[in-house]
Amino acid sequence: MDPIYLDHASTTPVRPEVRAAMEPYLAEIFGNASSVHRWGRKAATGLEDARTRVAAALGGDRNDFYFVRGGTESDNLAVFGRAQIARSEGRTPLIVASAIEHTAILTAAEIASGSDGQCVLLDVRPSGDVDEEELDRLLERKPDLVSFMMVNNETGLQLPVERIARKARAAGVCVHTDAVQAVGKIRVNLDEVAVDLASFTGHKIYGPKSTGLLYKRSGTELEPRVVGGGQERAVRSGTEDVAGAVGMSVAIELAVAEQEGEAERLGRLKVLLLSVLTEGVEDFRIHGDPEVCAPHVLNIGIPGVDRQTLLIELDLAGVAVSSGPACSSGSSRGSHVLAALYGTEIEGPSLRFSFGKLNDEVSVREAGRRIVEAVARTRSNTVV
Repeated sequence: MDPIYLDHASTTPVRPEVRAAMEPYLAEIFGNASSVHRWGRKAATGLEDARTRVAAALGGDRNDFYFVRGGTESDNLAVFGRAQIARSEGRTPLIVASAIEHTAILTAAEIASGSDGQCVLLDVRPSGDVDEEELDRLLERKPDLVSFMMVNNETGLQLPVERIARKARAAGVCVHTDAVQAVGKIRVNLDEVAVDLASFTGHKIYGPKSTGLLYKRSGTELEPRVVGGGQERAVRSGTEDVAGAVGMSVAIELAVAEQEGEAERLGRLKVLLLSVLTEGVEDFRIHGDPEVCAPHVLNIGIPGVDRQTLLIELDLAGVAVSSGPACSSGSSRGSHVLAALYGTEIEGPSLRFSFGKLNDEVSVREAGRRIVEAVARTRSNTVV
């Protein structure tokens, strides 16, 4: 029985073009990009070429992109960096975020605001809408940072970042977006979206793990979190991972170039799986309005089954899925995203199916068949 991978929102394999681009920087072009000799200069050229490619793909000025060690570090840098600005000016920080942000934002915001500051979470509806009046009231208080993700990692729900960014800019407030799940699935152009800070990662788009980017619009103040040699123009010190930066830049370039066609294909696969599940599984619930969710994620709730048993059944059936974000897979807590969207209405475990290049119609249809059988077996063995 061939395994079927439906967990692309957790991570993706490195695609051949990315590996090929990285290879020279893992071998002959091995120099430290901060060194002045020829080995260092060659590495520095590769690093700056990567920065140029990223800007060409995502919009924005090439000098506004900083390579970091993954999406979590990028999110953390945005939150802690802005909070520290407030403290250096003798103010207590105020951070506003959506209630369905990644924990890299929510935990950082809670810590950064501290006992004397404030972290305010704005409710999000299953439609992706937010309370605009409440947002306006919060913007009047001049928060140090407003953070709303482009695409939610658990449900695929798209948030109105462009509209929020316009409001924040008009109010003179710094706005950040976590765009980790957006690149390659929806249009991302930083020349069109008026955010001041944006976070990206490589391993969701067939790039290397532990590679990330922070976009920091020129003029946006930010205190560094990692200090030392002053690399990345002192925003993120540490010897640069040139191979990782090159690989990530190629992954972004390809993801953006292929986005329109790939989004359409992934959307068809999601519809296909949903149709198979609708025929074979009684009484399940779709989380997040399908009309406003990104094409690569389908999150459903299945009442009347034991979560752990169902996951074991699916693994034995050769289908890789998630019951939440991979970075929280060891936690016994429920999803803060689903709790924020639906409160106490959630019944039974949730499953996240996320589609990508390892999937086609044949594999998705077969996965649907196995999922239907796994749910039936689990329900028959569940003691109510």
